[in-house]
Amino acid sequence: MLNLTVSTIVFFIAAWFLNGYLDEQGIPKGLTRGVIVLVLASLMSWGAGWTVDWTQIKVEGPQASDQTQNGFTQLMKDAGQQQP
Repeated sequence: MLNLTVSTIVFFIAAWFLNGYLDEQGIPKGLTRGVIVLVLASLMSWGAGWTVDWTQIKVEGPQASDQTQNGFTQLMKDAGQQQP
């Protein structure tokens, strides 16, 4: 969840700064400029999200894989139900 929050914030901040920079350069607003801002802000957002994930893995260690199916099977056995 932290990944989503940080990457969303970074996207909007990057888009705002990129628009300001392109305004200073005198590049007119249009479709090409909008696509450039979208792509660059998305790349920065993706990089920030990846960095958050990488940092969490380094700090907390790798997370255990999801055992949903095995947990459901064990729950059914404990409840005395037959498996479909």
